Amino acid sequence: MVGGLREDDAQAHVHGVCFKTGPPERTGVELEWIVHDGADARRPVSPERLNRALAPLEAPDGLPFGSRLTREPGGQVELSSLPAATLAGCVQALGADTAALAQALAASGLVLAGHGLEPYGDPQRIVNDPRYRAMETYFDRDGPWGRMMMRGTASVQVNLDAGDATDRIQGYRSRWALAHRLGPVLVAAFANSPLWRGKPTGWRSTRQLVWERMDPGRTRPPLADDDPRGAWARYVLDAPLLCVRRTAPQDWDPPEGLTFRSWVRGAPGVRPPTLEDLDYHLTTLFPPVRPRGWLELRMIDAQRGDDWVVAAAVAATLLDDRPAAEAAWAATEPLCPDGVAIPPAPVWTTAARVGPADPALGKAVRACFAAAETALSDSDTPEPLRAAVAEFGRRYAERGRCPADDLLDEVRR
Repeated sequence: MVGGLREDDAQAHVHGVCFKTGPPERTGVELEWIVHDGADARRPVSPERLNRALAPLEAPDGLPFGSRLTREPGGQVELSSLPAATLAGCVQALGADTAALAQALAASGLVLAGHGLEPYGDPQRIVNDPRYRAMETYFDRDGPWGRMMMRGTASVQVNLDAGDATDRIQGYRSRWALAHRLGPVLVAAFANSPLWRGKPTGWRSTRQLVWERMDPGRTRPPLADDDPRGAWARYVLDAPLLCVRRTAPQDWDPPEGLTFRSWVRGAPGVRPPTLEDLDYHLTTLFPPVRPRGWLELRMIDAQRGDDWVVAAAVAATLLDDRPAAEAAWAATEPLCPDGVAIPPAPVWTTAARVGPADPALGKAVRACFAAAETALSDSDTPEPLRAAVAEFGRRYAERGRCPADDLLDEVRR
């Protein structure tokens, strides 16, 4: 025992807090947005201007449905919905809060820019707290990718219950695997970040490329395992520390290469870790599917306009509707060669580079959209939501295209 936190206690804590079992019943969505000047998207937005625009929304009753408003290091804004009992309820509430956010920004001449990566500038870090200073120092050891992620990326994150304790398709083991199998499909279908500093990068989702190039010990999926709890606990304990919280004015930089497991076992010159340190360490891990008592699907680029609704609806339906989940499982089988449980790294890379123009991924995207549309049409989902999914499918999935292709067409014109 070191400092009261033993290694087996740390593992048991991760088991307990990260996979809370029960029937899939709730949906949550988090939207990150890059903020642009409404008259000139290439003109930087100062922190002071953004602060003034957001001030009315930061009062307790600032957003009509109570979404949480936060800011990312590069000035991106994020809205996190409350968990909702239905997909439609979540979309309606978050849509209203997003409209209120857009209106407040418009009063200051600002707009929500639906890009997965800042396409024109190279934003500076405007949030100056110890966490982000330590993150920047840590990631700078391996190139520009960490800074790009912190300052310039934006996503649609779909949060769904982990699942029950059975071995059926709605059990947490199957849902964990299916969420990973759907990862490349969602990357490809909603790829929307083909530009960096005003030029095409050669990738449909440069945002996904950024995640691939960052520290793999905290961004790759855990190794496939029949026991997701055990696999995730090993991943957590073996991940290098990104920061160690200390009292001001000390910095939070960790010793290079120190993992949480090594910290628990005893690290010279570093205080013993606490349970609170472990909980904080969990927030510094960024795999495409992150368990936090529920499953966070983190691989979807931010979308233009209201297309985030489609991303949320497709992801939630393919996991929560039993026939749709079974169809999605079958559709993603070809993405798992040689009997592997989840798609290997090259499939994710192809999804980010080519999108649904890749034949195998395009086939899986079309099958998954068809399954989602069928499930939504057989439910009491409101007609506008069903129509949005169908229209997106016609515009992109059926044509082997994704939103990034629209941006590339605009650049060519």
